[in-house]
Amino acid sequence: MDVLALDAAALENLLSAAVAAPSVHNSQPWHFRLDPETSTLQVRALRERALPVTDPDGRALHISVGAAVLNLRVAARRLGWAPRVRLLPDSSEPDLLAEVELDEPSHARLTSTEDLYGAIWRRHTVRTPFTGPPVPAAVLDELAETARAEEALLRFPAGEERTRLLELTAEAERRNTTDPTRSTESRSWIQGPDAPAYGIPPAALGPQDSAGRMPMRDFSATHPPQPLPPARFETEPCIAVLTTRGDTPADWLRAGIALEHVLLVATVHRIRASLLHQAMEWPELRRIVRDPRQGPGHAQVLVRLGYGPEGAPTPRLAAPDVLDPEDRGFGLP
Repeated sequence: MDVLALDAAALENLLSAAVAAPSVHNSQPWHFRLDPETSTLQVRALRERALPVTDPDGRALHISVGAAVLNLRVAARRLGWAPRVRLLPDSSEPDLLAEVELDEPSHARLTSTEDLYGAIWRRHTVRTPFTGPPVPAAVLDELAETARAEEALLRFPAGEERTRLLELTAEAERRNTTDPTRSTESRSWIQGPDAPAYGIPPAALGPQDSAGRMPMRDFSATHPPQPLPPARFETEPCIAVLTTRGDTPADWLRAGIALEHVLLVATVHRIRASLLHQAMEWPELRRIVRDPRQGPGHAQVLVRLGYGPEGAPTPRLAAPDVLDPEDRGFGLP
């Protein structure tokens, strides 16, 4: 394929990669618009899939969209472009969160691009216990460097600081499952039979830690049918905290880009991940997640890392379903 030809096959590949990104409650709160004259893909917020109770300021929505932008960037590089990403390009259009220009060919073929592209399809959130050895220090250093390259910081607290963060997460989880309004909103994202390909399928719900140490999100508390039996989780979990210098919508998008880049590099190393986002959903808890000894910054995501089963794929909308209706005549099925 001519690297400058944005044809239907290339567009479907790009959008399929974008929607494989993680999103809060698998809400997939994005849609895309194409400007064929400038070969620019606009990435827009889909506000009807926002979580007004859990995410009233749209921070998690922006992180989700940022993750999709990273996947778009990787897929574009694999197809031969040198994509140019602009975040929040037009202040008069608040739902236009990013633009990805595809009008320049790449003059370098990076080996890592193929690895990252392959990882897009293998990356899954894993809510079950990790059973393998500790993540090697060299890999953690690579993940931290990956975050720095995307204007974010990734640190790996241990000992008392790790215990403190897990306790904050447990407190947030307790609040989430006992607050009727939040429980109702979370329950609405559990998929039923014949549901569209977004939201959380019951098969993706994970067990709770029998020892009570690992505060996994307990969807069974908001979806009563049949709680999963408890399981024994790792006693020395590897927890990462992703922070950004600022806390604006642009920083949230950068956090999503950094998060997905980290998750893809982890996947290349066969490391699994799940997100411990509960404390980020309560402003007063999120503020004290940050360790002041680490300098200024704003916590955006807690990530649990380890070795274990790959996890089940999560349903995703098809490329035509996320493209603006005006652009669906481009040739997608």
